[in-house]
Amino acid sequence: MDVTATEAKNRLGQMLDHAQREPVFIEKSGRRHGVLLSAAHYEALVAAAAAPRDADAGLAFYQQHRSWIDEMNAEVGQRGLWNDGLRVW
Repeated sequence: MDVTATEAKNRLGQMLDHAQREPVFIEKSGRRHGVLLSAAHYEALVAAAAAPRDADAGLAFYQQHRSWIDEMNAEVGQRGLWNDGLRVW
């Protein structure tokens, strides 16, 4: 739902009720300027942004391919990197 800033000010109670169902976009000078969200929706967004997704994905990848990763790490430990002697100049 899109409303003007004046309409949001004049009908704040109704806008708060509507925000429990879906976000209310507040326009100023004909452009979206802000969003009114329910507290539950806001908390869900904050929790999703703070979730350590990359760490979980890395751990899942390691668990799935553990034997191969450990084998490659052991080989690099014994022989070093394959391109250590290469120079780009």
